[in-house]
Parts: sequence; structure tokens; C-alpha cells
Amino acid sequence: MQLTDFEALSFDCYGTLIDWEAGLSAVLVPWARERGLTLTAEQLLTEYAGLEAAVEAEDPARLYPDVLARSMQLLGVRLGAEVTSEDAARLAGSVPGWPAFPDSRDALLALGQRFDLIILSNVDRASFAASSAWLGATFASVITAQDVGSYKPARANFDALIAEAARLGIGPGRLLHVAQSLFHDHLPAKQAGLPTAWINRRHDRPGWGATPEPPAPVTPDWEFPSMAAFAEAAAAAADSAR
Repeated sequence: MQLTDFEALSFDCYGTLIDWEAGLSAVLVPWARERGLTLTAEQLLTEYAGLEAAVEAEDPARLYPDVLARSMQLLGVRLGAEVTSEDAARLAGSVPGWPAFPDSRDALLALGQRFDLIILSNVDRASFAASSAWLGATFASVITAQDVGSYKPARANFDALIAEAARLGIGPGRLLHVAQSLFHDHLPAKQAGLPTAWINRRHDRPGWGATPEPPAPVTPDWEFPSMAAFAEAAAAAADSAR
């Protein structure tokens, strides 16, 4: 496969385009300090990761702000620290303030000149609408967990993506899924028959951060340390194909 084989790119948003670890940490770290906890931001994210995935799997119809609130409550139970309703509401309402990675906007604008862009995100419509303002890109389609009624890594989300690509007239084998999370995206995307490109935002850090470890090995078709590097590779591939 070559990057020039594709006519559309589907993106995970949070972790790939939006810095959700920074967004989560901005709430979790001050809360932990107020409760006398000495865990680092990285340790808090690691403790949090599996809780959010479990809440999403337990109640797939729950909207993402409610997922955040419930996950923080469970984090408090795990760490033996109080989570007030105000604490939970602070995390639930934090998504609009989560920043884009510095390279996301320019990379999307460049890629949008060559590909149709699609979002496949584990949030609700309102949360993504707020985040979209950080990105400044035009998307051919946006598919959220709210639309599907389940959260990645559920197969239904990728079936919805494949169906939407067909509706848009994107031919078989012409869609590349681009994401950071091996757990939420690469493993289920590959199982659904989609090629993938890994934006390995954590390439310079050990551990999995706010993302659970994938339950089985998975090998993406490409790996890049950033969206900027991916956009540069796509441009170089297009130039060499001329």
C-alpha cells in the first residue's frame, strides 16, 4: 500500500487531534492535590484509563460528559479520595477547553486538500462541536458515539464508519483510519478490515497514559510521531506519484 492509494482519511479526535491527556490532567491534578494525593499526572491518567473504558462498555448509551463524571467518581473510589458533585461536573464540562495539539490544525488543512476527512469520535455531538473550533478543518462527515449508540472499540462504530464511507462514494480499500489509540482504534479497525496509520503521540514516553493497553497485538500499516509528520509523508507521496 501507498498513501496515494487512499481518497479519504478517518480520524480519531481525542488523543490524535485534541490533547485529551492535557485536558484530563488539568482537572485531575488540582483535584488530587486538594485531596492530598501525591500521584503524578501520568499516574493519575494510568489509574483513570481503564475506568473510562469500563463505564463506556457498561452503558454505551451514556453521553460522554456523563461518562467523564462517572469515571471520576470511580477514580475517587479507587484512590480513596472524595469526589464531590462539583469535582465530577468540572471534568464533565471540561471537553470544550481541551486544546488541540499544536500541529493538528495545519496538518488537517494540508490533508484536506488531497483527501476527504471523516471524524470517528468517542464523544457526543455537542462536545465535538466545541472541539471542532480548535481544529479549523472541514469534515465530510462526523460520526460520534452518540450517533452510533456505542463507544470504540465496539465493532458497531467501525461498521458505521465503513457504511458512511460507502454512502460518501469512497471506494473499497480507499479509506485509511488515522488514530493514536491502539486500544480504541487500531485493533478494532484492523479487525474490521481497515488499514491504519498510527499517530504515536506518546513515542517519547513509556506506558499507555490515559489509554488502556490493547488486549491483543496489533500492527498498524504506518507509524508517525505526529500529525505534522503524517501530513509531510502524504505530501511527499503525492509529489513522488506525479
